[in-house]
Parts: sequence; C-alpha cells; structure tokens
Amino acid sequence: MTQGQRSDVQSLEAVRKEFGLDQPTHIQFLLYINDLSPVAIHLNDKASQEKYHYLKLFSLGGKKALVIKQPYLRRSYQTKREVTSILSETVPNTLILATTAMIFATIFGIALGVLAAVYKDTWIDQSAIAGSILGISAPSFFAGIIIAWLFGFVLSDYTGLNMSGSLYDYDPFLGEVLVWKNLILPMITLGIRPLAIIMQLTRSAMLDVLQQDYIRTAKAKGLSKRNIVIKHALRNALNPVVTAVSGWFASLLAGSFFVEYIFGFNGLGKATVDALEMADLPVVMGAILFIAFIFVIINILADLLYTVLDPRVKV
Repeated sequence: MTQGQRSDVQSLEAVRKEFGLDQPTHIQFLLYINDLSPVAIHLNDKASQEKYHYLKLFSLGGKKALVIKQPYLRRSYQTKREVTSILSETVPNTLILATTAMIFATIFGIALGVLAAVYKDTWIDQSAIAGSILGISAPSFFAGIIIAWLFGFVLSDYTGLNMSGSLYDYDPFLGEVLVWKNLILPMITLGIRPLAIIMQLTRSAMLDVLQQDYIRTAKAKGLSKRNIVIKHALRNALNPVVTAVSGWFASLLAGSFFVEYIFGFNGLGKATVDALEMADLPVVMGAILFIAFIFVIINILADLLYTVLDPRVKV
C-alpha cells in the first residue's frame, strides 16, 4: 500500500469517527436523537461546549452532564459547514417563494371560485373548471419545464424573464443584489396546483352556502348581491379553503425541490437535491426535519384560525 493510499484510509477513518459512522446503526440513531434534543447528555468539556453551545444544568458524574441547548443538526459531509448555517442561507429564499406562490394561488383561486359559483353553468364557470382540471393534472416538474421554456426562452424578449436564476445575483459593482423577476416563473409554477384546488373548493363551498336559508333571508331583505356574496356567503365558505391553504403551504416547501432545481433558484429544495446527489445525509435530514416542523406549526395555526372564521368553533 502506497503512502497516498494509507493517507486516504486514515482520512476516511477519521471522518467516520468524527461523524459517528463507525458505531452500530442503533447507536448512531440514539446519538442523532441526543444531538437533536434540546435537553441532552454531553461531555462536560470545552470542546463539547464550543460544538453544541449548551448551558449546563447539572453534572451526571464523571465527564458527562445534562445540558440544555438548541437542536444540533451536525455538519455537512462535503463542506464541513454546520447544517444550521446552510439552512439559514437557503430557507429564507424558499419561504419567500412558497409564501408568494401561496398568496398568488389563494387570491386567484378564491376569486375564480367565487366567480364560478356566482355564474354557475356559464362560460365563466366552465372555463374555470377546465383550467382547474388542467392545473391539477400538470405535475410541477413538467409545468416548470414548459413555463421556463415558453416564458423564459421563446417569449423572453417580451417578458424580460430568464429560464433560470436565483433570488439574489452578484453584480461586480454593487455586490449581491435582489432580482425579483427571477421569482415570477417559479412562483407561478409552484402555485398552479394549489390555485386549482382552492378554486374548486371555493366553488363547491360557495354553491353549498348560497343554498342556505340565511342567504335567502338576506336576499329577501333587499341586500345587494355583492354584500350577500362577500359578507355572508364567502366568510362561511372559507373553512375548507383554510384547510387547503394550510396543508398546501407546507406541501409547497416539499414541492419546491423540483421547481427550484429546474429554475436554478437557490433555496432549500435545490440545496437538498444537490446534497442528495453527493450523499450528504446531514443536510438532507436537516431539510426534512425543518419541513416536518413547518407542517406541525402551520396545522396548529390553521386550527386557531378556524376560531376566527367560524364562531361555532372554539379553542
């Protein structure tokens, strides 16, 4: 064995020991849970203090102590950077993309759903239904390729948009600059499917509400059609829409993986796909845990929002 080969083997063993890959699988799992837990057991020394940034609660005897700390997501195999640092750079871009896509889908989905319900069985209703079916049927990765090619290449002279590009770009004179136009195509691509779902849910709920007795009473009192639709019918039809919005917003974070990769948008999705290609498991696991955390938080907020929209629902 040559010196170079021995060096490679020693480096590999050092990396395996550093990341705990030399331990049995169940031990690796327990160590990872211990790193994630805000209350954990760690060595009571300076190196562990600098690594985990913990606050010691009390000593357990010997070299270990019970500590309180932020969840530790470990370090990237490839870059050796902390996963928390990588997520802090990419998550804001993905949250901006998902939020704008959800706002776009919610506004247009509710508006089209209300129009389709109010003008039931007209060309407006039929066009909205056909468009929603098309939107639901088109996967994000397929729609992204078509939208990028059509608006970012074929019609780029008219739209001024690019096939790919991140939210931030580097200018040799100004440094890092914000490029909002690179958000448009990924936002539309990511928002198409939730827009179609929200449109159909709004239409169905509105048609049901418009048949209720209190709506007929409001009509008999001479209230305008606009007041009846907006102030009475729409508010009571929003419960299923809130459920869809809350579920889809969290889903958009996962759906952004393909969209960000197609458009070269520097976010959590693209970073995760890149990490998968390089088998950088700490980054992948950190991204999945973050998305799961967002799912839980959004579902809790949605339950609280029901109490605002529907007086029949109590906390």
